[in-house]
Amino acid sequence: MATVKSLDHFNIQTTALAQTAGFFADVLELDARAPYPGADTSQVIWMFDTLDRPVVHLTTPGATFAADADRPPRDDTGALHHVAFECEGHAAMLARLDRLGLEWRSREIEVLGLRQLFVREPNGVLLELNFRGD
Repeated sequence: MATVKSLDHFNIQTTALAQTAGFFADVLELDARAPYPGADTSQVIWMFDTLDRPVVHLTTPGATFAADADRPPRDDTGALHHVAFECEGHAAMLARLDRLGLEWRSREIEVLGLRQLFVREPNGVLLELNFRGD
């Protein structure tokens, strides 16, 4: 039987690779690394979580598939509405977002014991940061 176990990663194609990697490092404290030894980090950067999993792949247009090289960057995220992360440290995240001068909004779903923060990364992708029991 074939089943999906979990979300592995998502990819953002960007012409602002360093700025985007900096955002994920500063806001989510993800670790920016080359995907493998010798990889050109001016073209590809992977962002690793605290469990050492590469959860965000950042690439320049054409770095993964040559056919994407001529595709113009989008000024929106198309059909993708948001990407969600399970997080800890709600108060610390609020302080960090404010310190970085980022616009954010929040929502609380009391019946689920869930507090959410929403912030856009530099390419316009909406991130949902979920805090349960925090």
